[in-house]
This record gives sequence, C-alpha cells and structure tokens, in this order.
Amino acid sequence: MLHGVAPWRRAWPWALGVWAAVALLVVEACAASSTQLPTTIHAKYKIQHVIVIMQENRSFDSYFGTYPGADGIPMQNGVPTVCVPDPAAGQCVKPYHDPNDLNRGGPHGQSNATNDIAGGRMNGFIAESQKGRKITCTNVFDPNCVAQAGLDVMGWHDAREIPNYWSYAQNFVLQDHMFEPNASWSLPEHLFMVSEWSAKCSRRGDPMTCVNALQSPDNPGNGTKAPGTPGAADYAWTDLTYLLHKNNVSWGYYLDEGTEPDCADDQATCAAVPQKASVPGIWNPLPYFDTIGSLLSRTSESTAALQRE
Repeated sequence: MLHGVAPWRRAWPWALGVWAAVALLVVEACAASSTQLPTTIHAKYKIQHVIVIMQENRSFDSYFGTYPGADGIPMQNGVPTVCVPDPAAGQCVKPYHDPNDLNRGGPHGQSNATNDIAGGRMNGFIAESQKGRKITCTNVFDPNCVAQAGLDVMGWHDAREIPNYWSYAQNFVLQDHMFEPNASWSLPEHLFMVSEWSAKCSRRGDPMTCVNALQSPDNPGNGTKAPGTPGAADYAWTDLTYLLHKNNVSWGYYLDEGTEPDCADDQATCAAVPQKASVPGIWNPLPYFDTIGSLLSRTSESTAALQRE
C-alpha cells in the first residue's frame, strides 16, 4: 500500500515497472525464429528482456502527477483544482510541490485504504494520516518518526527531486491508468508481485486450503525463521517463477541491501531494521513459496538468482 503521497492514485507500476531499493525481477524471454510465426505476433518475439523495478510507498501522482501529458493532478493554469479535507484544521488542502526527500506519510493497511478511497471520493488521506500520527518521537529528523507536524500526504515531486524517474518516463512508457492489484500494505503487495495473490493457508503445503488474505497473510517478518522450518511463513500456492521455469523462461530475482523501507506490519512508524539479501522478509517473500523450494531442489539457476552476486 502506498502512502505519504498525493491521493488520486495509489500505485504506479509502469510498463518498465518501477520499485526502488526493494526488489528486482528480471525475465529473459526465449528467442524465437520470426519465420515460424504469423506476422501479427512478430513484435512479441523481439522482446528479449522484461525488467520490473518496483517503487514502494508512493502513488502515481506523488511522482508523476505533473508529468506533461499524464492523467495526473487536475490543474488549471498550473494550479491544482482539487483538494482534500483536513478535519483538524477545518479546511480543504490542495496538492503542493514538496522538495523534501523524506516524506512521513501515514498508515496504509486495508482499513486505511478503505477510508482513504472513501467510496471513490478519494478524500480520506489527510484524516487517516492524522489518525496514524504518533507523538513518540524524540528526534523529529528521524526518518522513521511521524512527528506531530509531519503531515505531508498532499505533497508531490517532479524532475527536480527525481530526475532519474522522469528520465525513465521520457525514454520508456509511462502508464497512468495502471493500478496496484491490492488495497493494503507491503507484504500483500509483494505477494501479488511474485504470485498475483495474497492468501493464507490453513494447512501447510496444501494450496487447496488457501483463502484470500488482503491484510494478514502469513508474515515472514524479518526472516528470523528460515523457509520450510516450523513456524515459518508458508505460501502453498504457485508463484510466477515456477511458471517461468516450467515454460523454459530464465529469470532472476534480486534484493537490495540497506535498511528496510517500511515497517514489518502496516504501522506508520517503526525503528529502522537492517535488510540483507540473505535474510528474507516481507519485502522478499519469494523464498517462502513451496514452489520455490521445489525449484531449488532441482536447479542451481534459481539458487543463483536468489542471491546477490
């Protein structure tokens, strides 16, 4: 779930993808002879690589709301024509340019998304941010602290702060009508990324016992329990890499190191936790899929793909 952003759209996957500092999925398409295929599908087989980079905790309008030609923040003469109610101040706040690299945002679980979207009115973002603020910060410059004065959900960025992302948009395809598949927080979104589902299974290893779990699927947390061990998260349904492998499409999956970009649950604030490529967590749920375990037992290709060289 994306937060700390202008509220008109919740997610912004591109044709190129975009997901900074979390995970990278690389798929190498199998080449095929164009002489064996109808001319109507020749273009499909000219694609050699598909790269998906995912950016978490931003909406489309947070990064591209003012991109020329995009269906972003409604403007007239360079001034936003929309606003969102601020219950505490009793006024309506328009989107504004925010040059700050750090944005504090707000809570972003399933219930928060429901209240943010507000039946399509898209006007609950400030109210939810105010509900999620915690006055427990001793250092207002702590990036994991949502201070009393840290309300910034109406801010947007442009090429001045994120020239690399705007360069992607200029050189590739920027899709302004594509949305994230789930209205919830980080773990369900990452499960959708690698399997197109967020679920919870009542019996380990049995996909027929899995049911929708938009808010609370099995949580690998900070990866203290290794995949396949008692008490560890278990995802029994089929993931995308299994299907790629089955169809002889090579793939790679990479996790960047650093600090975790978000809380291990749907809270707005938490202490920074180191993240290493060798430690699975809610931003790297792929190793907890049973189909991945099956793959790793048969091929070294996927083993290498799950490790950062």
